[in-house]
Amino acid sequence: MDIWDSWWVLQIMQMLGLFSFWISFAKFRTLCTRAVRFIDGIIKGQSSVWVSLSSNGIIATGSFLSLLLVFFWAYPYVFPSSHSVTQGLEIPNDISSDSHEILKPNVSSISACNVFEGSWIRDESYPLYDASHCPFAERGFNCLANGRKDRGYTKWRWKPKNCEIPRFDARRLLEQLRGKRVVFVGDSLSRTQWESLICLLMTGVENKKSVYEINGNKITKQIRFLGVKFSSYDIRIDFYRSVFLVKPGPVPRHSPKRVKTALRLDKMDDISHEWIDSDVLIFNSGHWWTRTKLFDMGWYFQVGNSLKLGMAINSGFNTALHTWASWVENMVNTNRTKIFFRTFESSHWNSGQNRNACKVTRRPWTRTNGKDRSPISDMIMRVVKKMNVSVGVVHVTPMGAYRSDGHVGSWSDHPSVPDCSHWCLPGVPDMWNEILFSYLLSNDGPN
Repeated sequence: MDIWDSWWVLQIMQMLGLFSFWISFAKFRTLCTRAVRFIDGIIKGQSSVWVSLSSNGIIATGSFLSLLLVFFWAYPYVFPSSHSVTQGLEIPNDISSDSHEILKPNVSSISACNVFEGSWIRDESYPLYDASHCPFAERGFNCLANGRKDRGYTKWRWKPKNCEIPRFDARRLLEQLRGKRVVFVGDSLSRTQWESLICLLMTGVENKKSVYEINGNKITKQIRFLGVKFSSYDIRIDFYRSVFLVKPGPVPRHSPKRVKTALRLDKMDDISHEWIDSDVLIFNSGHWWTRTKLFDMGWYFQVGNSLKLGMAINSGFNTALHTWASWVENMVNTNRTKIFFRTFESSHWNSGQNRNACKVTRRPWTRTNGKDRSPISDMIMRVVKKMNVSVGVVHVTPMGAYRSDGHVGSWSDHPSVPDCSHWCLPGVPDMWNEILFSYLLSNDGPN
């Protein structure tokens, strides 16, 4: 246990504080007494006795009042209230008040509460499930099964500043989703959230065998489509791997030899038609929009029939987002389908050239260290704000910035490859689902 968490240390510090205030007061009283005696010494006649008595009374009265003033001034610092101590145990939030309000059509607020402005507080009732008892939790994300000894990272709950997130109620959500189809589209971080939701929902299912992958597939990152059926409730929870959301394809004729694949920024992924027939549709993208996963691998941008060899990655992502927004506006029935886009998930690689420098901490950071903002997240929010249909933004970037303790690290199915991007399960992605689906429940379900 950290020494500053000790109750006895706090008591000793408080006593030392009072003692130091008393010494300061005593010195002040002695100084005042000497000054008055000096004045007495120069006063002569019969009034000298009266002056001496009066001055002693003034000194006593003044000393008493000074003691009271010092005491009342020092009290809040020496004896902090229980509220202050509790706040000190929380991870502080330095997100500015003008941050985007999320999870409402066109990025407006939820009942005057920005659920993504808050702090992580320790909660011993967490985690909400055991990944080893959930057959849909990928072994690579089950850090405890892969040798992680500390369990503290599973004990943190997100607390918004101005409201409460209702505790996850699996059975209530199963009833609300009865007969519905939930679809996740994106990269491996989307798959992690998909696995998290299935494990959360399974805690409310009595017959675990009634939950199965519809094609009998094992949960792996190689498969582009995975679908889990909750047969007792007629619920489908699907995942589609589409890391860019737009269409990769062959390169145009006469392209430079370094171009191996053209990413068609103006065309959606070929499998996008399979996403439309859904009741809840959740997107993410961002982690693959890097030089190492694009240009270094021979992937370049194309718009129309033209390669855009000089286009910056952020410009390419922005163009792809507008293609996605147009597709949503024209192809998805938003009267039926609730659509969400999750922002960039904070990673905690050590700064510098060595991307393999990954140190997972035992506790969350106490500061965001600049990871509460992301150009990817900013672009997502700008594009969504201009859309003419209802899309909610799940703005996880600030809340994830503190969670340097929650990453897979070396506790994966490939321990020789450290990982400060993906999250352990149970862990941070569970909170994304708690926030998202508590919002859906508070708004009378998916429809």
